[in-house]
Amino acid sequence: MVAGAKPAVVLLSGGMDSATVLALAKAEGFACHCLSFRYGQRHSVELMAAQQLASELGAAEHRIVDLDLSLFGGSALTDASIAVPETPGEGIPVTYVPARNTIFLSIALAWAEVLGARDIFIGVNAVDYSGYPDCRPEFIRAFEAMAQLATRQGVEGAGPCFRTPLIDLSKAQIIRQGVALGVDFSKTVSCYQADHEGRACGVCDACRLRAKGFADVEMADNTRYRSQPPATS
Repeated sequence: MVAGAKPAVVLLSGGMDSATVLALAKAEGFACHCLSFRYGQRHSVELMAAQQLASELGAAEHRIVDLDLSLFGGSALTDASIAVPETPGEGIPVTYVPARNTIFLSIALAWAEVLGARDIFIGVNAVDYSGYPDCRPEFIRAFEAMAQLATRQGVEGAGPCFRTPLIDLSKAQIIRQGVALGVDFSKTVSCYQADHEGRACGVCDACRLRAKGFADVEMADNTRYRSQPPATS
């Protein structure tokens, strides 16, 4: 970490998008304080990946917050009785976790105030995404407007800035950018139902989007799949 570097909070899930965002923030010269969540999701291997990525990409620190959204369920990621879809569907999928990004950003906002950080990075994407309402630009703008009213920083005229560098990029563009910044995508976990060894299912939305991204850039996909994703055009 460079002495005197400005602090930033970076949401780090352990997936390829958040790893790329961490590399981007680091390249901009920020001291990156990474934040992950153990929220009752189906597996913990993504958190192991987040810890490794934070270390290898030079984060200033990495914290994991425990909050159990499985108490409410309502999502295939937090309720074992709801199956993860293995074929494409219409509308908002059952892998959407109700209000997840609202909750995560609220906690990131609190930590940013303590750190004196104005910049909060999140890897939401509105191009190659699964239809989640809290990944859209209008959600980020609305949350930022709320944050100006709800924080000391905002009231005193130096409110937080929510940075979404991937929001208009395709998965292929994200991969190219990550590779250029030295991200080792084989160490990231995207799958909604990865096994305890970190092997991806190959059939969920996240696996299909990931595989298509590598196919689009004609780059080897070193993800360990239990089942090879269907061929993409």
